Amino acid sequence: MKKLSVLALTVLLGTTPIAFADDAENYIKYRQAMMKAIGGHMGATSQLLRGKVSPKGDHLAMHTSALAALNANLAQLFPEGSDFGETGAKAEIWEQWDKFEKAASDAEAATAKLAEAVAGGDRAKITAAHKAVGKTCKGCHEDFREKDD
Repeated sequence: MKKLSVLALTVLLGTTPIAFADDAENYIKYRQAMMKAIGGHMGATSQLLRGKVSPKGDHLAMHTSALAALNANLAQLFPEGSDFGETGAKAEIWEQWDKFEKAASDAEAATAKLAEAVAGGDRAKITAAHKAVGKTCKGCHEDFREKDD
């Protein structure tokens, strides 16, 4: 069932630019919501891995599966024409597209590895994979996101 949900989200993300191409402002709002969702799941995994919370059920697997799905096709959230308005996205995204696309691909690979590590259950691998995700997020944000005031 989880694999079907991840597949459905991946397909949806793969077709999203077509659905939102006509309204860049709404697309920017969609992108911002997606990025907030990624941040929320990353924050939740941090709380779980640090032992700050221990809810019943396999919340870590749920959050890491969501991270992997949300990061699939991440670069598609930044189509041409969505480089304006109230957004933290730097112009470098579109000016250095190949570099940005690589950073997005790295995030996709890192979150997929984290989900795999969680499925495997090895705490050391999970911790290392989580740190790798954080590193890819930080690297992308340093290069392609405006700093918050």
